[in-house]
Amino acid sequence: MKISRSEVEHIADLARLELSEGEIKQLETDLSQILEYVEQLNELDTTDVLPTAHVVVKGDVLREDESRPSLPSEDILSNAPRTQDGFFRVHAIFRKGGR
Repeated sequence: MKISRSEVEHIADLARLELSEGEIKQLETDLSQILEYVEQLNELDTTDVLPTAHVVVKGDVLREDESRPSLPSEDILSNAPRTQDGFFRVHAIFRKGGR
């Protein structure tokens, strides 16, 4: 399937891409080749192939949500370079008035 220049320009417009003349010509070729390959895949007989969402079947990999005691705050804060009132003290990220 051949893709036209206008289709490439439309796709680029949807993706908000500004393409040079060379890029448009290259994409015409590349996208046409991709669509030709997909057409070849559509010719394959897949009647005995079951549809799959994943190649590897996995079970539930999540653990149960169980409440557990956490580390004491003092232990956690003991490695912090700066603390204040039981919290980490960090440099300000936002400041009033911009900079």
